Parts: sequence; structure tokens; C-alpha cells
Amino acid sequence: MTSRTTETIVRFTSPFHLPGFDGAQPAREYRVDYDEELIDSVSRLAWRQIGAFIHLPAIATQSSTQQMMPISLSALETALEKDHKPS
Repeated sequence: MTSRTTETIVRFTSPFHLPGFDGAQPAREYRVDYDEELIDSVSRLAWRQIGAFIHLPAIATQSSTQQMMPISLSALETALEKDHKPS
């Protein structure tokens, strides 16, 4: 099956928690990579997200080390919705 990785930037305006992380991550912009696989379709090309990785630390943070952490697609969506909800 054909697969690809796409990249996007997500922005958190408040510190946020994701399952599996030691603590809250600071409010900033983060690079997220999505692994996708091609869905067999007769009429057009379609891709399904099958995994995601967030790059730590945040983009604007000066650090000599970087890591990619696997994250749940639903947990990321929930955290972003919570962050963008008017208070």
C-alpha cells in the first residue's frame, strides 16, 4: 500500500496536556507530521491518516535536542478543540 507523510503546524494558545507526556507543554507552535495511507478508490485519490507525531520542543524554543513523539490523532484533536474554545 502507498503511504506518505504530510507536515503541518498547530498552535496552542494555552499550555496543554497530551496522554503519555510527563507534563504540560507550553503554549506555542508545534510541527506535527501525519502518516497517511492511500485508500483504494475508483473515482479519485483519497488518503487516510493513520498516525501522527509531534515535534518537541516547540518551534520557537531554542534547544540543542529535538524529539518526535507519537500522539493519538483523537487526543491531538481534542486538545486543539479545547484550546480554541472561547472561554
